[in-house]
Amino acid sequence: MSARTAVLFDFGGVLTTAVLAAFAEFGAELGDPRLPLRLLARDPESSALLVDHEEGRIGQREFEAGFARRLRAHGIEIDDAGLIDRIQSRLHPDPEMIRLVADVRTAGYRVGLLSNSLGDDCYAGFDLPAMFDAVTISADIGIRKPSRRAYLIGCERLGVGPEQTIMVDDLEQNITAAELLGLGGIVHRDAASTAARLWPALRPAQQNPN
Repeated sequence: MSARTAVLFDFGGVLTTAVLAAFAEFGAELGDPRLPLRLLARDPESSALLVDHEEGRIGQREFEAGFARRLRAHGIEIDDAGLIDRIQSRLHPDPEMIRLVADVRTAGYRVGLLSNSLGDDCYAGFDLPAMFDAVTISADIGIRKPSRRAYLIGCERLGVGPEQTIMVDDLEQNITAAELLGLGGIVHRDAASTAARLWPALRPAQQNPN
């Protein structure tokens, strides 16, 4: 990976505890740990609901009603009200990653958020404008990762080109898409390993024009 001057961070699963684990815990509560993610990945109706919600065409309540209907079709009796909140209650801020974002910015690098949103209030408790130089959220721009345009908008808002930027994301497919555009990529697993890969990939601060 060539030296870069800016970083785009994902939100859920990067600045928080693992999203996939939260869905698995929610599924376990329903009786099948794999069912929610299996539906979102493989069931066309569920997948379409997720895309429409993440890209801002439907709100939280419409997604919840539709996804609860798909869960019922697979034998799960569930009240749709507050379904996303039940999943998000299992997500918690990761202080070490929040500190890493701050440290990278303090060192003189541009930092941005590029996030696929889930829920109408999924960023509650985070002062995103204070944390980042630019914030790009899928529901606001009408397109989500791993779509090419999402990364380009994220870089544009940050004032850098893809070749200057590193994407940190917990989903491998999102990193693969970013790398195809010329961004550097780090698949996030934990704060220590991400930091160990990120710092050497950044151009020394004294060379950073930002």
